[in-house]
Amino acid sequence: MSEPVQIGPVKIGIVTVSDRASRGVYEDKGGPAIAEELTRIVASPWVAEARVIPDELDLIAATLTELCDLAGCDLVVTTGGTGPAPRDVTPEATERVCDKMMPGFGELMRSVSLRVVPTAILSRQTAGIRGRSLIVNLPGKPSAIHDCLMAVFPAIPYCLDLIGAGRIETDPQICVAFRPKS
Repeated sequence: MSEPVQIGPVKIGIVTVSDRASRGVYEDKGGPAIAEELTRIVASPWVAEARVIPDELDLIAATLTELCDLAGCDLVVTTGGTGPAPRDVTPEATERVCDKMMPGFGELMRSVSLRVVPTAILSRQTAGIRGRSLIVNLPGKPSAIHDCLMAVFPAIPYCLDLIGAGRIETDPQICVAFRPKS
């Protein structure tokens, strides 16, 4: 069995889940914060597929499915909708569309966030795999996006390799890539 051949840059979906931002009432700060962090971390070529959508379970699930299955995103990173409020349903949408859940991502993000703010225990970030795509849910605040993405990103290239997704190389000055012990 041969490994998949990567043609062109890795595709990364960036999804902002926010009722207000999707209506233009509130400036989307989460999506641009993710793009800025990825620009610093990822050394290999990549392109973004960005979406700004409201907090609606079916729409979030459909958007994640479209980015993974039709747009061919290797990685999909969401922001927003991970709290305890009634309309915060991003984790439920992620669970709905994933073949395998990756709870360690959420555990690490909460652990890192708890060092900064005691209410991080209320956050419900998670991650999962759909086919050859990894979906990671981040919080909505740009500083929390930075902290959480820096915490979990060392494992992302290895995870993408394991599921047969596109290869991501990281800037070694910014992100120390996870390498298993031999």
